[in-house]
Amino acid sequence: MAIPSIQSAVQVFEPGLVGLNSRKSVLSPGPYQVLVRVETVGLCFSDLKLLKQFDKHPRKSQIISGIGNEILKEIPSYKPDLQPTVPGHETLCTIIAAGEKVTRHRVGQRVIIQADYRWLKTDGANAAFGYNFEGALQQYIIMDERIFVDLGKNESGLITVDEKLSDSAYALIEPWACVESSYITLERNAILAGGKMLIAVDADVRIENLKQCFAQGKPALITVHCQNGKQLKSLCNLRAAIVAVDDLELLTNEAFDDIIYFGSDAETIELLNDKIAAGGIINIVLGGKKIEREVSIGLGRVHYSRTRWIGTAGSDPRESYKIIPQTGEIRKADKIFIAGAAGPMGQMHTIRLLCSDVEDVSITAADIDDVRLGALRAKVKTDKPICIINSAKHPVTGKFSYFVILAPVGALIAQAINDSSEGALINLFAGIPASIRQEMDLNRYIENKCFIFGSSGSRISDMKIVLDKALAGKLNIDLCVDAVSGMAGAIDGISAVENRTMAGKIVVYPQMEKLPLIKLSDMKGKYPRVADKLNNGLWTKEAEQELLDSVS
Repeated sequence: MAIPSIQSAVQVFEPGLVGLNSRKSVLSPGPYQVLVRVETVGLCFSDLKLLKQFDKHPRKSQIISGIGNEILKEIPSYKPDLQPTVPGHETLCTIIAAGEKVTRHRVGQRVIIQADYRWLKTDGANAAFGYNFEGALQQYIIMDERIFVDLGKNESGLITVDEKLSDSAYALIEPWACVESSYITLERNAILAGGKMLIAVDADVRIENLKQCFAQGKPALITVHCQNGKQLKSLCNLRAAIVAVDDLELLTNEAFDDIIYFGSDAETIELLNDKIAAGGIINIVLGGKKIEREVSIGLGRVHYSRTRWIGTAGSDPRESYKIIPQTGEIRKADKIFIAGAAGPMGQMHTIRLLCSDVEDVSITAADIDDVRLGALRAKVKTDKPICIINSAKHPVTGKFSYFVILAPVGALIAQAINDSSEGALINLFAGIPASIRQEMDLNRYIENKCFIFGSSGSRISDMKIVLDKALAGKLNIDLCVDAVSGMAGAIDGISAVENRTMAGKIVVYPQMEKLPLIKLSDMKGKYPRVADKLNNGLWTKEAEQELLDSVS
């Protein structure tokens, strides 16, 4: 295959500044590198986060562990900090050239990409394709095998695929995998063995059944904040390394894997909120008391840092851990409420839940945009009970046992707690900024035995699960496609994502330079032969092939 010397690429140059570069160089791969041709790329709301935050985005910063700087200097697509980068991480590519030391892949393979390089750390996040490594909104990319292979798991982040599905479906495996991950990721339901623990105790509170919480392993170090010597003496019976402190405020933030608070003081809880490490659990043991007011907690970290909140109205901390489910999967007879159901990711959640084999579930899919809701209705054909509703015009009433929150609005979480039935699960999928805090009724949260959880990104295993579902005909990935474009329409597509003018996903075909952004609903007037191959207005592999043939 002839490889051009220049290409078109969408580049982010600084916060808020994005442009189309039609003279970007196409480089030859080094010994450990492959050159891939981008066939398809989906636009994601996360691309906007990069555009807005740029070098302040934690995934745009330099890699600090997992690989040496001498290797990073050899990779032309590594663009950390203030260097212009190319967004786009939902993609299908074809390998068209490979260096002599590439061992995992070969020329001619079609691959989808796991964008989250969890094995490479920045200061506060993971390295990622489409962030500190150039992404797929260009026609060709250099990728390095020393980056996209997870040596710890001996897995490649380039997943080989065939031609059974449409190119768009393969590209959109990645966002669908993020949805899948939010339901199937395992939750920790015990004290972290070998971790760091903080125990805080109010005055005149008796500590009970703490030692029994260590059944699955003790922490390596326990920091304690007690009000009297009797409390401290009872903690010494834990037979663990203990450090007593007088002032919680002086403790390092985000330092503790587990926090158990025996008490009910709102200010103390808000202070402890800042001490939870990524992946940490805070357990509030009320001991029969009530918290005197609503409490401000960091909801964004539930999504981005996997922090978890549990509690018990009684005095036994073990009861709180029993609330934590094995995963966030829906359960038999769940009454599900989806907030933000008609946006691109909301459609995926709704379709995923309707395709589930779990029995006797009912779904209320809510949004505030009638156009988007109409698009969702057109895509949902099912015998399962579902109510699609504009919640701004018709307020939803009743109690629910499962919530999916897709709008980055903390008040929706607070409302979910108010509308929760006992044992409710709250799937916080929306990327609320990590710094955002929200007033919440923790008394009701604890009394109702609620559990709020969230996840960000996906894993290679999640992508393979979605891929298997799609290949088996259990999931139609293309149902979420709303518009297509070539490079000429890519920046218009980014604007459409920002302004929420599309109900579903926008798919870009970079090899089609001059194709503008086209809604599927407008396809009849642009490319009637393509429109004839839509399925009741929905995207298909046949329509895609007709488009590729017509434009080329």
